[in-house]
Amino acid sequence: MFRQSQRSSDRFFTVLYRPNSLNMPRLGFAISRKKVRHATDRNRLKRIVRESFRIRCAELPSVDLVILARDAAKSGANPELFSSLTGHWSTLQNARQSAQP
Repeated sequence: MFRQSQRSSDRFFTVLYRPNSLNMPRLGFAISRKKVRHATDRNRLKRIVRESFRIRCAELPSVDLVILARDAAKSGANPELFSSLTGHWSTLQNARQSAQP
């Protein structure tokens, strides 16, 4: 996944994505302890990403996703993180529309 994927990045997250053969998107995490030290902070980020994904899942193409947290994510406010993820989901939708003939 890390070698054969496309990426979308901003100051909070890096999203790696690759098409899959299913009819739904799948979500995975790679939030390292080196970037986000405390388990409570890592869990908060995962909850935010899962909720944002759940809301937009029906609109996303069939891709495998891996979410990586960047340094700024641990101190970001929840609305900022949701806004960041909304931008990533829009990037995925635009990539799907440009790939279709």
